[in-house]
Order: sequence, then structure tokens, then C-alpha cells
Amino acid sequence: MDQDKASPLGTAAAWIVAFLMFFPILWMTVTAFKTETQAIAIPPIVFFRPGMESFAHATAQAGYMLFAENSIIVSFASTLLALLIAFPAAYAMAFQPGKHTQNLLVWMLSTKMLPPVGVLVPIYLICRDLGLLDTRTALIVIDMLMNLPIVVWMLYSFFRDIPRDILEAARMDGVGPRKQMIYLLLPLASPGIVSAALLAIILAWNEAFWSINLTAAHAGTLATFIARYSAPEGLFWAKLSAASVLAVAPILVFGSFAQRRLVRGLTVGAVK
Repeated sequence: MDQDKASPLGTAAAWIVAFLMFFPILWMTVTAFKTETQAIAIPPIVFFRPGMESFAHATAQAGYMLFAENSIIVSFASTLLALLIAFPAAYAMAFQPGKHTQNLLVWMLSTKMLPPVGVLVPIYLICRDLGLLDTRTALIVIDMLMNLPIVVWMLYSFFRDIPRDILEAARMDGVGPRKQMIYLLLPLASPGIVSAALLAIILAWNEAFWSINLTAAHAGTLATFIARYSAPEGLFWAKLSAASVLAVAPILVFGSFAQRRLVRGLTVGAVK
């Protein structure tokens, strides 16, 4: 019996799990084309005449383009800044480790377990005193700090897979650390760098807590854009669904194009 072939039962189970995971996105998309009356109808209306009123409201009256622009700038700028800091840090930890390097790496990763609400007040006060409330700068710095441990860990893992003999030969030829990073590590670890960058962009794009609490009308990302549809009168489900579709669509398209590169980068070195 060929062990490489999936059984029909396994295939069916995989399709069921995939459908269950995709169903909320499908239902959200369908609801976005309903009217508010149709969206809250019980039992749910399955067959209806789709309309674009909710999308028109989201793009015209709610300022979608401003929030989308903020998301793009914050995601890419925080990722670039994280890479600039993580690259030399991972190089030092991988090729010039110290006595406490492993402890430092574990400590960096442990910071991801800290609930953001636990540091909301001090960070809010710092941003207020520095005049950074409702600014892209605050979100860029915070997203960079949030993603920095993951980026450092990923680059460190890729650097550890690079043969040290290559760097030793470069040192014998008088190549310094800066040129080693630029001319040797940058090309050799490009799959890992791209994977770390893609993951950081996705995480920064999906970040909602800090955007909602530190921004308002000027620097809010698409997470803030979605939150605006919560009102004292209740939730406007059709408009909320349309806003959510407009918020997740760009990153879904980006992820679909980047999926192969991301998986390739994450699995490089997994099989020796």
C-alpha cells in the first residue's frame, strides 16, 4: 500500500476542516452585500439580491483610503525598522554568541507572552507626553517592538544553518563584519529574511489593540476603521461586514501571492 497517498477519509476531513475555517470569512463576505435589515434577519436570509450600499458607505463616508494608507505605511515601515535592528542582532547571536545568548533569546521571546493591556497605561502616558498620540510614528515603533523578538528568532535560526566556514574564509581574507553581513549573509539568508519580513507585515497589518487605543482620526489603521462601526445604537452588521472585507482583502491577496515564498523560507533548513 502506498503510504504517500492520502486516504479518502483523510481528504474529506481536511476539506471539512478547511471549510469550517473559511466559513466565517465567507459569511462575512455574503453579509457585506446585504442590507441592514437582511443582515439581522432571523432565520438568516440565504437568497437575496446583492447590493453595494455598504461598500459605498465604507469607501465614501468612512474614509477607507486614509485608514488603508495608514495600515500600509505602518506595516511596511515597522517591518523595515525591525529588520534593520534584528539583522545585526541575529548575526552577533549566531556567530559571536556569548555566555547568556540563549537566555537572552528566551527572554526576548517571553516578552510576546505579556498581555498588551498590562502596559497600556504607561505606553499611553509616554505617547501623550511625547505628543505621539494619534500618530503613525507611535504605531510604527510599537509594532516594530512587538515583532522584533520573532524577527530576531527567525533570522537567528537561518544564520545558524549557514556554514561557519564561509565566514571564517571571509575573515581570513580580511572581510569585516559589516561586509560579511551585506555581501555574504544577505544573499545566503535571503529566503529567511523575506519570510521574516512577510510574517512581520502580516502581524503588523492585523494588529488592532494599539491602533484602537492610541489613534483616532488621523493615524488609525484598518482595525480602527472597523471599530468605528460599533455605535451606542448597536452594530451595523452589513456595514461592519463590508468594512471588514475591505480591511482583510488586501492582506489576503498579499498572503496568497507571498504564500509560496513564506512557506519556502520557513522550511529552509528543516530537512538536512
